[in-house]
Amino acid sequence: MVIVFQSKPSLLAGGVVAGPLENRSIFSQYFDTIYDDERWQMETNEQGHRKMIQEACEILMKKSGVKNLEIDFFLGGDLVNQMTPTNFAARELAISFIGLFSACATSVSSVIVASLLTELGASSLSIAGASSQHNAIERQFRYPVNYGAQKPQTAQWTVTAAGFALVGKHREEFPCIEAATIGKVIDYGMDDPLHMGAAMAPAAFQTIQSHLEQRNQKFYNYDLILTGDLGQLGLKLLKGMLVENGVKKEELTLLRDAGAEFYGQDEAFQSGASGAGCSAAVFFSYIMQQLRAGSYKRVLLVATGALLSPLSYQQGETIPCTAHAIEITMK
Repeated sequence: MVIVFQSKPSLLAGGVVAGPLENRSIFSQYFDTIYDDERWQMETNEQGHRKMIQEACEILMKKSGVKNLEIDFFLGGDLVNQMTPTNFAARELAISFIGLFSACATSVSSVIVASLLTELGASSLSIAGASSQHNAIERQFRYPVNYGAQKPQTAQWTVTAAGFALVGKHREEFPCIEAATIGKVIDYGMDDPLHMGAAMAPAAFQTIQSHLEQRNQKFYNYDLILTGDLGQLGLKLLKGMLVENGVKKEELTLLRDAGAEFYGQDEAFQSGASGAGCSAAVFFSYIMQQLRAGSYKRVLLVATGALLSPLSYQQGETIPCTAHAIEITMK
């Protein structure tokens, strides 16, 4: 389902904070703040996660010169049960709150909802984004970090980061959201939570193909098509699917993946990065800054999400996935 925004809402500011290990990211120079304590001096990982979200939102409000009372909506989510870090951050921010869960695709689904509210005239300013905290997420979905469990090369490293954007009415000097595609839920029968790239690649393929077809666009109409966190193996699978369906190999130079690139070529991170904070951190720092600088004129951001839970995995369910996309342009 493609939505074209007639009013072209703008991304007015971004706020990204990250944990100490994320200083090793190739994108770290674009982040606003990197903390040296993964818990943000709080007692628990989950409390640190909440503090990280709050900090990112406060940064973008400071950049824009607005206060929380001037923000109409706060939209966001994370991967912890019932999204409690985001819920508690919303309590501190005191902004009308809509919690969203699209797993690691939440960074884009929240911007889509914020853009719809702006288009309808229901919002002048909204904050939208997502986050993840490595230790909290690993404990929930895989093994507590102190177990020292070994991971296969297909695994990805959950990023500790929060990324949020301020969405408002169209302003020519800022990147604008021209269109969005809300993805379907795609399930190819994968059931390995340590091979998420393979599970999510078909959803990314379906959303990209749908967006291009309904917008009557080709790969070369974009300066960049960036997926969220397929990782190195998932990106390879996606490229194979696209080539099989008519995309020329030379056009694939326009396709990148934030998760595959996040930690560079460091093999300690296996197949790359993941987590709702991965795409959020890259989209709302690096991409926004490149658009403002004129390096990109038109980009397609495609966030991918695996919609499993610890319970569904324990019950032997497969991993349904989705991908949502936003088309952003800059004059």
